[in-house]
Amino acid sequence: MTAKHHQRAVQGGHEGAVKVLLERGEVNPDRPNIYDQTPLSQAARDGYEGIVEVLLEQDGVNPDKPDYEGQTPLHRAARSGHQGVVRVLLERSEVDPEKLDNYGRTPFHSAVRGGHEGVVKVLLERGEGDPEKLDNYCLTPLQSAAQRGHEGVVKVLLERGDVDPERLDDDGLTPLQSAAQRGHEGVVKVLLERGKVNPDKLDNLGETALHKATRHGHEKVVKILLALVVINPDMPSHHGSTPLLLAAQYGHENVVKMLLGREEVNPDKRDNDGDTPLSCAAYDGHEGVVKILLETGRANLDNTNHAGQTPLMCAVRSGHKGVVELLQLHQAAAHVTPLGPGDTTR
Repeated sequence: MTAKHHQRAVQGGHEGAVKVLLERGEVNPDRPNIYDQTPLSQAARDGYEGIVEVLLEQDGVNPDKPDYEGQTPLHRAARSGHQGVVRVLLERSEVDPEKLDNYGRTPFHSAVRGGHEGVVKVLLERGEGDPEKLDNYCLTPLQSAAQRGHEGVVKVLLERGDVDPERLDDDGLTPLQSAAQRGHEGVVKVLLERGKVNPDKLDNLGETALHKATRHGHEKVVKILLALVVINPDMPSHHGSTPLLLAAQYGHENVVKMLLGREEVNPDKRDNDGDTPLSCAAYDGHEGVVKILLETGRANLDNTNHAGQTPLMCAVRSGHKGVVELLQLHQAAAHVTPLGPGDTTR
């Protein structure tokens, strides 16, 4: 019961109660719970600096003991953003600030993943953070921060001269592509302004940051990227998919409109299967997108893909009645012969 009382006192941040229990000498101050988390690890995670200092004074307390995920008290404090606890732990010679958890991450990685630029700065100032170290998923701290949308951390990392803003992950994605894919417009802006990055760089699929943003319908990111003069808004991927085709395929009407605002964008460009934005939108039943493409007057209803299917046939095959009717009406209107002077019949 005393051990349970000790854990509850630590978890509740009751420093006085922790001291009383420790003074009685009836508890093991380093006893882990079912997750192999010691009282010190729990106090570090929750930011109870006073309790951390009390526990560190006890004989038998290991300040660098890993839990079930291989994370030490320093990992936990860094991940939670507790600068004071981080500073206290770093003063102990037994604490290894470069210790790896089960995922190949140091406490520095933990601070980055948590988005805590204050802790990131503390570790960098003390020379305890390698900004280019890969974890088990081949991600650098910058890539992790970009993926998670931690704008402040991205800024801190880009201020250093030893961070590569275009380092690729296992999928060939740059930090810019990762941020664009997840819709983190703040990070996208920072990388474009400070990172000296190529917005048209291709990943393993031959896709750019614009491809990533259009596929997922991230309108704000698309707007930022399309404002760049150097970007190619009609670049095909290895599969031949342009950003417009992806936006049409996934039904992102506003993105389709934005892309069509760039005169370089061809609304009838085919991919490697012979499909156009119109046939993709028709097959997936995106009536609004179909209407937008037809209004351009540049989408050919008679184009066939490599399976010999027109956009109308694609819509019929997938059972999208509204798209079928829309295409039939447009097709009928396109084949009407205008009345000549004096004519009263067709």
